[in-house]
Amino acid sequence: MRAFLKKEWMELVRTGRLLLLLLIFILFGIMNPAIAKLTPWMMEIMVEQLAESGLALTAVTVDAMTSWTQFYKNIPMALGVFVLLHSGIFTTEYQKGTLIPVVTKGLSRPRIAAAKTILLLGTWTVLFFLCYGITYGYNAVFWDNGIARFPLLGAVCCWLFGVWVLAWMLLFSIAADTSTQVLLGTGGVVLGIYVLSLFPKFGNVLPVKLLDGMSLLSGNALPKDYYASMGIACAIAAVCLLLAVSCFNRKKL
Repeated sequence: MRAFLKKEWMELVRTGRLLLLLLIFILFGIMNPAIAKLTPWMMEIMVEQLAESGLALTAVTVDAMTSWTQFYKNIPMALGVFVLLHSGIFTTEYQKGTLIPVVTKGLSRPRIAAAKTILLLGTWTVLFFLCYGITYGYNAVFWDNGIARFPLLGAVCCWLFGVWVLAWMLLFSIAADTSTQVLLGTGGVVLGIYVLSLFPKFGNVLPVKLLDGMSLLSGNALPKDYYASMGIACAIAAVCLLLAVSCFNRKKL
């Protein structure tokens, strides 16, 4: 399993996907405070332009919360890019037939699935908290993170949402034949859950709530308000991974 895990890691590096993802997550980490810092300057330009039309804009207060707002707006886009680049984690192997010799040499299918899952979730974890750490660091330099309540818990909730999405992606990648099918399946699930979350009865327990980290940071919500969503996300992710292994055991390579 270690040799296969090393092979997967080398492929991630060799194909340039890791470098691209590093650049994207670092860029988003820098952009969050940068956009917040530039907001007053942009507003001054808009004030001058709108003044000619007789419109007036009030002064804008920029602090760490402005930067965190950008973080929670941008991280779903980073997750989308991550899913896009990893959607072929199994389908590409099927098309190339590269898993056949691995299985023939004696590596069991559950170990193959475990190695790919470990690398996938490990990469997501490192990249996510790298982005979070960059934003947190710049916020500490420019403003004061003390005004944000439960910043780490908010980040963990957002990270867990990514794990939930990736668990679905793994299941679809094992069951499907093309990356397009994987993206459609994963996107369909996320869209369906989002639509359900619009109903107040479901909105407080579905995994989509985990993206609402700003309510935690601003004090409008307490940690206990997220426990149900976290539990459901963990349970669904675990079921998806178990189904993925079961499906992979029956999949024709």
